[in-house]
Amino acid sequence: MENNANQRQKDAADQIAGDRREDRRYPIELELKYKLIRRRRVLDNGVGKTLNISSGGIFFESDRPLPVGLNVELSITWPVLLHSVAPMRLQVSGRLVRGERNRLAVRTVQHEFRTQGTAQRVEPPAPARATEHHPPLGYFFQPARVAGLGKQ
Repeated sequence: MENNANQRQKDAADQIAGDRREDRRYPIELELKYKLIRRRRVLDNGVGKTLNISSGGIFFESDRPLPVGLNVELSITWPVLLHSVAPMRLQVSGRLVRGERNRLAVRTVQHEFRTQGTAQRVEPPAPARATEHHPPLGYFFQPARVAGLGKQ
């Protein structure tokens, strides 16, 4: 019994000393643009790059120090094209929760992927020409003939 209590204490101490974040972080460096928001007004904007990303937050480096506690919108250049054609951006809304100089942590509140135009122009299919042959309308609407019913 005493052995189990000691093991639980050791496990709790290991958890406190280690990384207590719930979400796995992925070290990835991507270009971003940010907007600082207060009461639906843009106070400031700038550029930076991500240092790591998780489902719960983003750690990034900005072009200058920013005040903690404000809401922020990030627009992150995504490294993969949609259908091998359209560039995408990850749009993130959240709050600046901590920072040291130009390195800041954002707790994510909402995120979504958006396209930002196409990398190459894709022509739409040409409209049907008036000279193309189309079957007469009656071709599609002929009454069905069932054996033994109606005229044959």
